[in-house]
Amino acid sequence: MAADPFETKTSEAITLEELQQLIKRIFGEKDSSRGIDGTFMWLMEEIGELASALRADRTGDEEKHHELAMEFADVLAWLVTLANVAEVDLTAAVHEKYGTGCPRCDQLICRCDLRRKP
Repeated sequence: MAADPFETKTSEAITLEELQQLIKRIFGEKDSSRGIDGTFMWLMEEIGELASALRADRTGDEEKHHELAMEFADVLAWLVTLANVAEVDLTAAVHEKYGTGCPRCDQLICRCDLRRKP
């Protein structure tokens, strides 16, 4: 059996695959019982909290900036959770969609019109 990568991890940086595994390990049982609809609702709540944090005046306020960073972390964790419940491998999906650049204009650096979603 392979060693648990999270018990011996020394770096603060983790890959997307490791994040998806970590979230599954911590919350997988609860997430499965909540299902896709319940998990999606939690993601939307966290996006609302992120929106509020983005609107807050953070000028020179390290505490508010830290709160903003934590809201980004929450949204990412719930997005990963939703992918886990839906059985989507995010690493593979991101690589397939963005691995060679912009999926619309096929350029490594997007050249799409600013008014169009890439």
